[in-house]
Amino acid sequence: MSKEHINVYTEGSTGVIQLNRPKVANALNRKMVDEIVEQMEAFDRDETIRVIFIKGNEKAFAAGADIEEMMDDTPLSLEQLDPFAVWDRMMLIKKPIIAGVNGFALGGGFELVLHCDLIVAAEDAKFGFPEVNLGVMPGAGGTQLLTKAMGRAKALEWIWLGQPMGAQEALNYGVINRIAAPELVEEEALRLASQLSKQAPVSLRLIKEAVSEAVDTPLNEGLTLERKNFYLAFATQDQKEGMKAFTEKRRPSFKGV
Repeated sequence: MSKEHINVYTEGSTGVIQLNRPKVANALNRKMVDEIVEQMEAFDRDETIRVIFIKGNEKAFAAGADIEEMMDDTPLSLEQLDPFAVWDRMMLIKKPIIAGVNGFALGGGFELVLHCDLIVAAEDAKFGFPEVNLGVMPGAGGTQLLTKAMGRAKALEWIWLGQPMGAQEALNYGVINRIAAPELVEEEALRLASQLSKQAPVSLRLIKEAVSEAVDTPLNEGLTLERKNFYLAFATQDQKEGMKAFTEKRRPSFKGV
């Protein structure tokens, strides 16, 4: 299935979103972001989908935002349009989101990657925020998400200088999860998605919520949520199945209930 700016299909229990503006290196315009988020939400509601995978093409994940679309914006037009509200909805997706990055992910493209839970990148992939070179700054979460991933000092350096970061450095700083040969990025990402698909869906959701909370809250609040979610897991049939399978020395069959 294709929309105006993305292609959508499934690989088993993985819902795939492919960015599809190849003539502009998948630069993100507002319509494209709307389509991406709406499809993420559709996959999140679909009980047959366990994991969401988003990718670009072999040349680029996304070159950034569509500069021509925003160059005439004013503070008032931006305030009225509120273009980043749709990005906030990505943070509410409960299922695991994996990004597969070939080529470069810059500006808004890098912000889209940072909104994902796990990131698999090609050995020659490049990440960066070049907004400073245009006299602006990241606005869809880049300053916050990169700082949480790699720390204040290094995030400031990369965002201030506007220079690209290689995949190995991104891996070393904990910004991405895995590196693969360019031709194997999708295969590695789908392998990871397949592994996650075999896990208990409710457990994955509860774990995602607790880990995300740990980034922003004091330890005592995070521990409170962790314990609440631990208790909630015992309300699921998957908990019974997982523990029974362990005692019977067999592989569990999780149903997501």
